Amino acid sequence: MSREVKGRGYRSPLRAEQATRTRREILDAARGLFGAQGYAATTVAQIAATAGVAVDTVYAAVGTKPVLFRLLLETAISGTDEPVPAEEREYVRRIRAAAGARQKIETYAAAMRAISGRMAPLYLVLRDAAAQAPELARIRDEIALRRAANMRLFAQDLIATGELRPELDVGEVADIVWSMNSAEFYSLLVQERAWLPQRFEQWLADAWCRLFLIESA
Repeated sequence: MSREVKGRGYRSPLRAEQATRTRREILDAARGLFGAQGYAATTVAQIAATAGVAVDTVYAAVGTKPVLFRLLLETAISGTDEPVPAEEREYVRRIRAAAGARQKIETYAAAMRAISGRMAPLYLVLRDAAAQAPELARIRDEIALRRAANMRLFAQDLIATGELRPELDVGEVADIVWSMNSAEFYSLLVQERAWLPQRFEQWLADAWCRLFLIESA
């Protein structure tokens, strides 16, 4: 009896670590193939071969190709091996804890540099594939709407400091941030115009301060 209970309740740490490593190898393989070949040309069989696992292992560890691609996007945003809701991300907590608007903006610009560096290559694949793959178009639209909602929260947080120009409202601030923190915008400056990521971060923070803050008017 005790042996059966132990068997049901016991989970091998080694097995769990191996499963995590396998999942990470699948994601790494998929990220490289999607970036090099695009979404349509990349097959689950290629991902499995590159990761050194069976096709069934890809499905068991992650899921179908759309599920896999979505997970790549979500983990690029979170910077971890798992999706993390916006309110639980460390940089969001630091933004909300910051005393002034400038510090909030600088904290957010630093986070955007890190996120965009991971996200931009994947988002460009998503943008190009969405016209031919309805399941990706739905993912693109959902992420865009979620970003817009999160930008309103950020804008509300900024306005609550009392340091923003009085003519600005939540919608306008949110829309400006939404457009300027996009993966496309980062790609234009960093990838196409060869800006250093640090320059992008500094410029973004400075631009938002000049656009939004009373003291920068």
